[in-house]
Amino acid sequence: MLKKILVVLASMILLFTGCGEKNGAKKVKEELIIAQDGESKSLDIHQGNDSFSLRANRLIYSRLVEADENMQIHPGLAESWQQLDDKTMQFKLRKGIKFHNGDDFTAEDVKFSFERMMNSPRIAFVLPPIERIDIVDDYTVNIVTKTPFGPLLAHLSHPALGMVSKKLLTENPEALKEKPIGTGSYKFKEWIYGDKLVLEKNEDFYDKNERGLKYIIFKNVVEASNRAIGLETGEIDIATPISSVDEENIKNNPKLQLLTKPSISYSYIGMNMTKAPLNDIRVRKAINYAIDKQAIIDVILNGNGKIATSPIAPGVFGFTDKTKNYEYNVEKAKELMKEAGYENGFTTSILVFSGEANTQTAEIVQAYLKEIGIDLKIEIVEVSAYWDMTERGVHNLFLGSWGVVTGDADYGLYAMYHSSAKGGAGNRDFYENEKVDELLDKAKTEIDPETRKKLYEEAQILIVNDAPDVMLYNRNLTVGAQKYIKGLGIHPVTLYNFATVYIEE
Repeated sequence: MLKKILVVLASMILLFTGCGEKNGAKKVKEELIIAQDGESKSLDIHQGNDSFSLRANRLIYSRLVEADENMQIHPGLAESWQQLDDKTMQFKLRKGIKFHNGDDFTAEDVKFSFERMMNSPRIAFVLPPIERIDIVDDYTVNIVTKTPFGPLLAHLSHPALGMVSKKLLTENPEALKEKPIGTGSYKFKEWIYGDKLVLEKNEDFYDKNERGLKYIIFKNVVEASNRAIGLETGEIDIATPISSVDEENIKNNPKLQLLTKPSISYSYIGMNMTKAPLNDIRVRKAINYAIDKQAIIDVILNGNGKIATSPIAPGVFGFTDKTKNYEYNVEKAKELMKEAGYENGFTTSILVFSGEANTQTAEIVQAYLKEIGIDLKIEIVEVSAYWDMTERGVHNLFLGSWGVVTGDADYGLYAMYHSSAKGGAGNRDFYENEKVDELLDKAKTEIDPETRKKLYEEAQILIVNDAPDVMLYNRNLTVGAQKYIKGLGIHPVTLYNFATVYIEE
């Protein structure tokens, strides 16, 4: 009996000890919660070119080559490549890669993907000038361009140029609208529109250095103050962007960190040049002179940015210092308004998507334009409506931003100002200048870097003189995060790779 009692007591001790270890064990964090000021427009990789779509799609899908936060090119689905001649680049593909549904990834998918991209009005302009894709064998493809193309690899690294399954989309062309499937580091799990997008880690992803958490959750938190509060309460792990009024609080909070980096994006007020009186260059220049850009930087960014002097930012290949912004000169603006026949002003509107900083910027611009007789109505819409309206050209002025995702002026200038890119492709000013088109076409096909720079410089001078935009600023990027967040590289156009994030208490 004594032996039985001792055995029972020993078992109970082990049981309670085990329970104590289990209950006292440190809980492993599995969810990375990211709050951002909008949400994806499309999770079909070839239909979404807005920043919210690209952030998610760069995780769901993979590209032949990838660019890191320093815009350096690395192998992606292509493990190596070589230039065969001026117009042919050969890519060797990784073997054993599978799509999230189990389909094998081969050269057939590469050819199919690029042909699908060519037929997408949203991203066709991002593509190199591809003549054809030649399949050499199951794991070798040649990309043949129509002309020599200097920024080939930079363009191929664009997050929108992801590979899709030929088998899947041949069977169902609408498959990606129902459930996005790629070869990326994360799989699609759930999307509750207006609330959250949930992605789950792809344990079979080829790059084992990406230490991402099991789940990545994108939360749609429009108000900057709510994103900051979420950080402070611990409900949110990462918040982007951070309002200037919240920066100091985050810096001074021992549980949080503020990550910063100069961007290569361009913030501006676009003017629809198909609408009167914005089709008059004197009116566009008057609007430029009427707005104090430094005051906007001081108020909206808390001084954390610089006045833009060109439609592309310093740090982008092809940027020139030969252009300058229009000075703040109300009298000059009034003279131009009078010269254009609008001495008594006119009424127009500016389109912005919802967000505190956007609304504040529009209100400041509204006050400045009132000084020269322009009655500016502010139209606030949701992000999806904003993209739709500016694509169709039903707007007058709009508050815009453009990130040069490739780091090359071709993407910054061709998409924004070439006449072939009007509307959804990027040219939402509906700007057209034959000489600018000619220069951008030449620069696209030129191989010599110095010659390309000269062509881009001439194009920028013409564009700035035509004043299709009010050039506002190049901002410094700010991301708020919990102190335990590690491994997040700040991407210069906010297309962060959250798959590199890990937790370190």
